[in-house]
Amino acid sequence: MNVVSDKPYVPVPPYRGTLWPRAMYHYVPRYLRLRYGVTNIEIAGAEKLRASIDAGHGVLLTPNHCRDEDPFILGMLAKEVGQPFFVVASAHLFMGNKLQAFLLRRAGAFSIYREGMDKQAVQTSIEIIETAQRPLVIFPEGHISRTNDRLTPMLEGTALIARQAAKKRAKENKTVVVHPVATRYSFPFDVEAAAARMLDEIETRLTWPPSRECALFERFKRVATGLLALKELQYLGDTQEGTVNERVPRLIDVILRPLEAEWVNGNAEGHAVARVKRLRAAILPDMIRGELPEAETVRRWRLLEDANLAQQLYHYPPGYITEDAPKNRIIETVERFEEDLTGKVTVHGPVEAKITVGDAIEVSTSREARGESDPLMAAIEGQLRAMLGIPAEGAAT
Repeated sequence: MNVVSDKPYVPVPPYRGTLWPRAMYHYVPRYLRLRYGVTNIEIAGAEKLRASIDAGHGVLLTPNHCRDEDPFILGMLAKEVGQPFFVVASAHLFMGNKLQAFLLRRAGAFSIYREGMDKQAVQTSIEIIETAQRPLVIFPEGHISRTNDRLTPMLEGTALIARQAAKKRAKENKTVVVHPVATRYSFPFDVEAAAARMLDEIETRLTWPPSRECALFERFKRVATGLLALKELQYLGDTQEGTVNERVPRLIDVILRPLEAEWVNGNAEGHAVARVKRLRAAILPDMIRGELPEAETVRRWRLLEDANLAQQLYHYPPGYITEDAPKNRIIETVERFEEDLTGKVTVHGPVEAKITVGDAIEVSTSREARGESDPLMAAIEGQLRAMLGIPAEGAAT
């Protein structure tokens, strides 16, 4: 599904009833098994969340977001604590078929428009936490990473929402807490065989004979290098020198710099996802108004496709795949190859998931210190890294 639309944004508010989400608890395990191959879910630390709910706190949950099934996995945590959640969800998820939009809303999701400042979604989020109606789920990474052993930079808007709600509750001597939630997936099937089958299909799409005689890592490297070379030829006219890890960031810059020069006064601050979001916010408004000549509309769609490619490249982090890396990283990355090439991902199984609820972080009504990072976001990220076993940035692995 295209995550960008030139249709006017129509906010989808939260569904406040509880009958639908509670009824859907019984269907979610079957859906997870059929749609994603998830057969087992373990939950740890649910008592921490239950204690915060019982204490009447406004509760914000901040999970990592590495796979499509994450929101449905969290539904099992909601069932465990006996309280449905509200979930902030990207607007494009409601632009599919009407049944999907209906079920998403009944499950507790409401929309946020990520290509601009969605004041209504922000205010709804603050109000949900302030009134402590239900726990609110915000994925602070803001997008699916497909890397369970890596966290992408957190969006500080998460802290803004939590802090604004805390200010409102403080007037009645009430508290807002954040519980980081870590979801760790494991793949107790023959990962090498599954990855090899997917590489067969990708090599065939590239018109290569499947190189089954190669070791998996060497075969993976060959495909990764080939896919990158195709994009370099498209945008540079030739392939670059250096390793894949060196070439990917350079190609991202080659794609984004001209767009940034035209649309955002050359502003290239932040990581690729932030840069692409800024470009979309500049390119889309005229398209949504529908007043552009057809040729210009076509040109802008092409620019948005270029920006999307840069974002896709960003999700192949340098050093994530090495010869001795865990096999789960291979399957994650080959899945991303397949998704970027075909728009779909092959379902494997069985997949197992473990949800770990972190300790409650009480939200201060003011930002304690000014610096490079928000202290609340630093605390959230620190807990997520500890629960997922991911070293801090720059630490030895």
